Amino acid sequence: MSATYGKLAAGRMVAGLALVVAAGHAGAQSSQAVRPVVASTPVQAGLQAESPQAAINPPQAVPLEPAGNTLLAELRQLVEQRAVRELRTTYNGQYGASLLFKADDLTYYVALFQQRQFWRAIKTMDYAQAEKLYRGFAEQTESLARVDIDRIRLDAERTFTESRIATQSEELASLRNNLAYQRERERQVVVAQEQAREQARTLAAQEQAARERLQALQRSIDALEKQQSSILEASIAPLPEQRTRRN
Repeated sequence: MSATYGKLAAGRMVAGLALVVAAGHAGAQSSQAVRPVVASTPVQAGLQAESPQAAINPPQAVPLEPAGNTLLAELRQLVEQRAVRELRTTYNGQYGASLLFKADDLTYYVALFQQRQFWRAIKTMDYAQAEKLYRGFAEQTESLARVDIDRIRLDAERTFTESRIATQSEELASLRNNLAYQRERERQVVVAQEQAREQARTLAAQEQAARERLQALQRSIDALEKQQSSILEASIAPLPEQRTRRN
């Protein structure tokens, strides 16, 4: 049961690599020749300084069609035919390294790839050497991916900072609007209070004038009442002749 499961798992891993190579083959745009990979040097494009646009959009691998007589073409054909087994694979960002084994002739293939494109491969029959090469490639993918990781992290931090700037700008605008509203309300309150005080002064003056008018009217009434009383008293008093006759 475990042996069967191991075969199925190995088949699935090789099938996955076959899909990777097939996708790279389908997306190739030219048939540029590739120098022998054993003597080739690692691509340093991922370590070069990026432009502001590149800091937003990740760099894309340029699809190349390996020449028919290269080790890359041989490895791709073996993967497509599922003639090799995947022993180890390491992924770091868009880069990866794989250790593959061709059992019928005890050959090991160590490959370095970027975005589904094999761009360096070495084959050997020495397992220890294959493991050492694989570890070196795996470490290389880590250093190559560091630029992409920094780009992703810095882009996220920039986006977060811009979001915070937008949020704080809205908060600042809201505070300014509130402050302007409060100042306008305070101005309106001051104007209303001044108007109320002016109305109070006007009403006080009107009330004082009305009181003075009332007092003047009251004095006039009192004077008229006094005159009326005097006239009434005079009409009741006896005449002087009447007083003499009685005597």
